[in-house]
Amino acid sequence: MASRNIDYTHKKVLLIDSSGNLRSTIFYMLRELGVRNVKATTVNEKVLEQVQEEAFDIILLGHNSSDAVTGLQLLEEARFRGYIRPTAGWIFMTSDASQEVVLHAIDSRPDDLLTRPFSIDELKSRLDQLVLRKEVMAPVEQAMEAGDLEGAVQACDDLPRQDANRDYARRLKASLLLQLNRPDEAYAVLEPAFWQTPDKELGLCMAQALVAMRRLAEAQDLLESLIEHYPLLIAAYDLMAQVCEQSGDLEGARDMLQLATAKAPMGIPRQMELGRVATQTRVLEVAEGAYRKSIVLGRNSCYRSPEPYLRLANIRRLEMQGADIRRQIELRNDLDAQLNKAEYNFPKDMALKVRTALVRASVCQDLGEVQEARKYRMDAERRNTELDQPLPLEREALILAGDQVPLIEPETEMVESGGRRDQSMSDKVNRLGVKHYLAGKMSQAMRYFGLAIEYDPGNAAALLNLAQLFLEAARDSDGKRQQRLKMVDRYLRLTERLSLGTAESLRQHQLLNYRRQPLDELPAGSLGVLLR
Repeated sequence: MASRNIDYTHKKVLLIDSSGNLRSTIFYMLRELGVRNVKATTVNEKVLEQVQEEAFDIILLGHNSSDAVTGLQLLEEARFRGYIRPTAGWIFMTSDASQEVVLHAIDSRPDDLLTRPFSIDELKSRLDQLVLRKEVMAPVEQAMEAGDLEGAVQACDDLPRQDANRDYARRLKASLLLQLNRPDEAYAVLEPAFWQTPDKELGLCMAQALVAMRRLAEAQDLLESLIEHYPLLIAAYDLMAQVCEQSGDLEGARDMLQLATAKAPMGIPRQMELGRVATQTRVLEVAEGAYRKSIVLGRNSCYRSPEPYLRLANIRRLEMQGADIRRQIELRNDLDAQLNKAEYNFPKDMALKVRTALVRASVCQDLGEVQEARKYRMDAERRNTELDQPLPLEREALILAGDQVPLIEPETEMVESGGRRDQSMSDKVNRLGVKHYLAGKMSQAMRYFGLAIEYDPGNAAALLNLAQLFLEAARDSDGKRQQRLKMVDRYLRLTERLSLGTAESLRQHQLLNYRRQPLDELPAGSLGVLLR
């Protein structure tokens, strides 16, 4: 970097370290470098309030693994809560340079990592590089901080071509274009630079663009090369797992996540992903290990949640299938224990009570305890109506069951909630519902059809399929007959608002005719071929 002298007199610095001696040493180093505005504090939970409320130019965050609240946890939570401003420079300082600590810190993307002990010359070198880059990138980062991503993209282009930060600006521009859902432009920005001077960060960003463009084979080739040359680039393993899953290779996704968690075991989201994919591939011992690790790691983490307890309970549910009676009793007791632990540890989570009731309903359904399953399902529905934001029950039940359906679609919500449709996913899930129906699994079929409608409320085939299933259920059982008939009417009414194809129109007409007949006069068995 440039050798010019940096004026630190107007820089506002926050120094966080649990060791009084280290704090004092670094404080006087900063004074020696000309920093006049320094706030020094120990590592504690209130530090994040300062980070949120005050605009610091530089934050030096120390980590000690023996602390009750560690610097690593503060860094992770600051990133999680969006407290890391683009205009602020974060330097993570640690005496523990072990692979798992360093890789976990990298997950939270600080600007720099500094291993202690360090000299004043090394501190000056790191600070100088950081401050010079922040000065050059100020227009970009100010626009990002204001939420003006388009303005930030334009500011990246204004950087002089000969500037030493040009590659960094190019990568940042591509990242902004990805956030703006313009992956083709992002790829065009990166490709010439990457093939000229291959760089792992440029390559990773290029792979993200390829995935966004659904060019999965190219993304896989690029990621394989990155992993071969940079075996500790954990983000490449994470992205490769996504590519494998989107390509239908769940075993490959599981293997990638196992490799990633072996190298970087401290990330809860990655452990939870491993648990999810391992459950879908029915390698339950791997899934259980990942969920138990998540519980231990979550004790003082911003990612602490009841989720791993629920997922462990579901593993017990899956293990009960095909087990003998004695083993089923043991597994059920442990399942209940996991759900009770979740409710005990998260007593204020009202949505959790809905979800535990759904898990218990699934267990009873699996065991043929129809009345108990109905009781828990009704309890879930009742509690759900009391929530400020009710859960989509069919989708929630499907997620909790660990079925083999791609579920990493956070941006895809119901159209009524302001999200965007995902017609291809809706059609795929509808077809899975038909398969379950043909296999005689009615409750699972209803789950899939309900999920298909959540992905696309205008999926006429799924609406008609649900109308048929509820009509068959009303015919075959006295319980909740009127509620089921109301659901038949509701789904048929929804199809009347849609433009239907020939097959859908015939199916709608046939179901309307059946609906006008007394239930005891309807034919037994299937009332027709479900639409795919």
